[in-house]
Amino acid sequence: MSDTITITGLEVTTCHGVLASEKVEPQRFLADITFGIDVRRAGESDDLTRSVSYADVAQAAEAVLRGEPVDLIETLAERIAASTLSFPGVESATVTIRKPQAPAGVPFHDARLGGPAVTVHREHDRPVVIAAGANLGDRQATLEAAIRALDETDGLTVVAVAPLVETDPVGGPDQPDYLNTVILGRSRLAPQTLLDRLHQIERWHHRTREVRWGARTLDLDLIQVGDPSDGSDLSSDTDELTLPHPRACERGFVLVPWANLDPGARLRTADGVRAVSDLAAEVDITGVRAVND
Repeated sequence: MSDTITITGLEVTTCHGVLASEKVEPQRFLADITFGIDVRRAGESDDLTRSVSYADVAQAAEAVLRGEPVDLIETLAERIAASTLSFPGVESATVTIRKPQAPAGVPFHDARLGGPAVTVHREHDRPVVIAAGANLGDRQATLEAAIRALDETDGLTVVAVAPLVETDPVGGPDQPDYLNTVILGRSRLAPQTLLDRLHQIERWHHRTREVRWGARTLDLDLIQVGDPSDGSDLSSDTDELTLPHPRACERGFVLVPWANLDPGARLRTADGVRAVSDLAAEVDITGVRAVND
């Protein structure tokens, strides 16, 4: 379950409603907004850039309420939920819109909080691509355990897993061959939260990072969040997270299983959005071998 930040009692006097008079005679509207976000990093660092400013969320909601008149408070709730979800890091949004002075033809006891209200709950449901590899210990058992852990993650559902491939090590010191796969899922989690979960699962399997590109018990890489086919893919360029993964477009051990699993998959590259199958055809895949069951 995500942590939450709550904004209660945002009040705007403006014009919304079905009746013609409501389009020109302002009345009070109240909004409550609760958004799901992992606040652990912000709480540990006391750094606002690792959270989402409730002031920014509130101002975006106020702009929706002060916008062009609409008939329904349902519409206001949907628009505020969408504006809240647009902030990076926000995973879900629950929005309640109250209309205390609604002309309903019946009395409301509480002049401030009475009247009709609509509550909507919306959350992200984005496709994600995760690459997994291992070359120490019982490689297959480790990958299978990692996939189970991913599927048990609150906010992440594993949709499909590519057949295993065995691959020669790329770069780094001499080391054993890898088993690799690609996992397709759907997630409401913010990218950084999902990456933290991948690192947690790696630690469970005693992953260490002393040697760059060295042997590892488990490697989980977040390749892509969203779908570049419709422009919904997310981008990130921080010290902690780069999206899409900057080297996925040149790694046969990612491209081959991904293309086999999803022939229509696409990836955003420096040259634009490319078919994963085309990228796989352009890289050296001589070190990528199917695993016989």
